[in-house]
Amino acid sequence: MSKKQDFTAFSQKQMKALCWWMPESPFRNYDAVICDGAVRSGKTLCMSVSFIAWAFSAFSENSFALCGKTIASLRRNVVTVILPVLRELGFECNEKLSQNLIEISYGGSTNRFWLFGGKDESSAALIQGMTLAGVLLDEVTLMPRSFVEQALARCSVDGSKLWFNCNPEHPMHWFHEEWVKKHREKNCLYLHFTMKDNPSLTPSIIRRYEKLYSGAFYERFVLGRWVAAQGCVYPMFSQEKHVISPPDAMSQYYISCDYGTVNPSSFGLWGENGGRWYRIKEYYFNSRVEGSQRTDSEHYDALCDLAGTLPIEAVIVDPSAASFIECIRRSGRFRVIPAQNEVIDGIRRVSDCLKEQKILFSPECRDTIKEFGLYRWEENAAKDAVRKENDHAMDDIRYFVSTVVDKEDDGGFFALAARRRR
Repeated sequence: MSKKQDFTAFSQKQMKALCWWMPESPFRNYDAVICDGAVRSGKTLCMSVSFIAWAFSAFSENSFALCGKTIASLRRNVVTVILPVLRELGFECNEKLSQNLIEISYGGSTNRFWLFGGKDESSAALIQGMTLAGVLLDEVTLMPRSFVEQALARCSVDGSKLWFNCNPEHPMHWFHEEWVKKHREKNCLYLHFTMKDNPSLTPSIIRRYEKLYSGAFYERFVLGRWVAAQGCVYPMFSQEKHVISPPDAMSQYYISCDYGTVNPSSFGLWGENGGRWYRIKEYYFNSRVEGSQRTDSEHYDALCDLAGTLPIEAVIVDPSAASFIECIRRSGRFRVIPAQNEVIDGIRRVSDCLKEQKILFSPECRDTIKEFGLYRWEENAAKDAVRKENDHAMDDIRYFVSTVVDKEDDGGFFALAARRRR
């Protein structure tokens, strides 16, 4: 389908998101808009187009902010999609990568759109001091509250408006409590999207997404509901589907490590064959069961035994295990990479890989198979949280998937994992 066809087939919900601010709209006096709901429901594209069009309808020579969890995710989800569309519509777009700035001109007017990443609590300082005429926050539920509130506080120009876009999270998430539930008192238009609101999705594509997720992620990403995660973390894991003897030939090898002293240590040897990753074997040491603790050097010896003579690309390690990371680095044998360690995002990535059977497990990995059956969400928690038990192999698998398998992650994996020159 061409871009022109895409823009002549908006759904009613998308049209409402596109036009809510226009002079003839009954919603024109709202100060903000929230679009939440299912993945691939078309909310991001129509919101981005609407945001730029609104900015030029009301302002010239002003500054606006486009915010995502990271600059990389913002470029991937919004910028690379919207710029070709804007140019086709007659806008001139001058992207200044080093400044994280896009200067856009149309009809003799020019506005500046600054890009910000709201990754953690320190990110609020990045946007502090700006004066903005409007802000669009993409994936707002993935940003810390301090960053979001600082961005909103910057919108002090008369006539400024606020734009929020997200997939649902835990129902006690601060954004759900403070904005979704209170949208009327905040003079905010609330639009809830489903996949049926995106006319570009065919029934077969919708069925694919319905098969991709399960449990709480299905309810959030497919049904668009704000629900709590309950029960087994990985209900899609199946010994029949996921436990298989790995092939002999592998194209590359990695080791992932969750390091513990009092708590168990779990290391997994991974090999890739035909686009699938196999956990070939593992090392699992529980000091409470064994009745003794092991030193960094003893764990390193176990790591070497696990690797054998295989050409290991890198060892992925829990970033909090500073002494063990240093022990590996001093040895000079292995390249070590601190793991990407976001728990909920990592669990979602592992869930995706299990559903697509991108990760498989040797029958030898008995402790991993055992943990899959025991790993549970924390009940009655105020936010998504997993029980801190039976989670050590689960953690090292999550490190591996987030850092290696999910190569589009914003962790700079390609730079970190580049092969060293000898």
